[in-house]
Amino acid sequence: MLPIKKNPEIEIGRNSSLYFAIGLNLMLFFSWQALEYKTYEKSEVEIDVLTIEAEREEEIPVININTPPPPPPPIAYSESIQIVDDVVEVEETIMESSETNQNEAISNTDKGVIGVSDVKVVYVEEDVEVAFAVIEDVPVYPGCEGLSKSETKDCFQRKVQEHVIKNFNYPETALQMGIQGRVSVIFIIDSKGVTTGIRSRGPDKILEREAERIIGLLPKMQPGKQRGKPVRVAYAVPIYFKYQER
Repeated sequence: MLPIKKNPEIEIGRNSSLYFAIGLNLMLFFSWQALEYKTYEKSEVEIDVLTIEAEREEEIPVININTPPPPPPPIAYSESIQIVDDVVEVEETIMESSETNQNEAISNTDKGVIGVSDVKVVYVEEDVEVAFAVIEDVPVYPGCEGLSKSETKDCFQRKVQEHVIKNFNYPETALQMGIQGRVSVIFIIDSKGVTTGIRSRGPDKILEREAERIIGLLPKMQPGKQRGKPVRVAYAVPIYFKYQER
C-alpha cells in the first residue's frame, strides 16, 4: 500500500507568516482606533417658546394751547403839511477848512520862525560801567595818590585786602553751626567814588551778610575814569571764612 502524499496547494503552514503579519496589523489598527476614540458629554438643551406681546400704542391727547391773538395793524396817521413863508432870514455858517497848503506855510515863515541858534541841546551823561580789569584809570584808594597807573592798581587791590582783614569778623552763629567756605563779593564804585551795588554768593546767607557788611565799610575813593570821564567801576573780591578745629 502506497503512502498518501500531502497536497502542496492546500498546505496551511506555508503562508503562516503572512497571516501572522496581517493579523498583527489588524490588531494594531483596532488598538489605535480604540485609543483615538473620543466620547463627548451630551448637554441637555432646553427649547423654550418666546412669546412677544404686541406693543400698545398710547394715544396722546391733543391739547389746544391758547395762543394770544396777533397784534393789531399799525394805525396810519395822516399828516397835514402847511407851507409857511420865511419870515426870518437864517445866516448859514460857513465851515472853513483847517488844512494848510505849501503857500500858506511859506507865507508864515516870517512869523515866529525858530532858528537853529534858539534850540538848546542838553547833553546827558551816560552812566557807563567798566570792569576793573579794563578800566583806563582805576579808582584811587585813600593813600594811593600820586602813583603810576600800574602802581595805583596794585595799591588799590592791596588796600582792599587790608580792609577785609581789618574788619573781618567770623559770625558766632556760623561757628556754632560749622559753616565755612568762600564768599564772592561783587561791588561797584560809582562815578562819585562811593561803593554801591554790593552782591555776594556763598555757602550760606550768614556768611554772605557778613561779607557785604565788610565791603560796605569801604571809604570813599576817587572814581575811576575812562577817556578822562568818571565812570562806574565793577570789582570782585573773594572772602574766605575758615575756622580751625581745636
